[in-house]
Amino acid sequence: MASMLSLFSRMFGRSQSRPGGTTVARGNGEAAAWVIGLLDIRPTDRILEIGFGRGVGIQLLAERASAGRISGIDALPEMLGQATARNREAISSGRVRLELGSADRLPFADASFETVLAIDAMHHWPDRLAALREMRRVLKVAGRIAVAFSADAGQSKSGQAETLTAAGFMAPELVEKGGTFCWLATKP
Repeated sequence: MASMLSLFSRMFGRSQSRPGGTTVARGNGEAAAWVIGLLDIRPTDRILEIGFGRGVGIQLLAERASAGRISGIDALPEMLGQATARNREAISSGRVRLELGSADRLPFADASFETVLAIDAMHHWPDRLAALREMRRVLKVAGRIAVAFSADAGQSKSGQAETLTAAGFMAPELVEKGGTFCWLATKP
């Protein structure tokens, strides 16, 4: 069972469970609130979160973009179930749409979103560059991307700016708070 969890984790961008059954930082509301606060979210924005986990970020985004549309992709059915339960009202109203999927094959039209974000997900993607290029594809011109890692993710900051640039983003900027860091960039 542990090897299957590891395989799914590597394939779909999910963190593995720690001893005792808690999941590594996926539902971390504090990190999600901090990252979302870095973005210039307007009430009518269309936003995509990749790897939404328990749906905490989706809930915060729906509050900020109160007249906008929030979409989310996650690879694990149990995360879809938890996020759906947490965001039931916003889903019922048609403002939130959650789906199973992967970062390198996004089921959205070109230039669909003002903002795309991923928290504690990128380091699990089998092909980071392909996923980032997909994120760029679904962003509108001048749209922003936020790729963040909590302290628990154990990720290095090095090489991230180069990967974002190789995917076609401009002006990668690193923002840090405690052990959490976030790369922000723009689609030219």
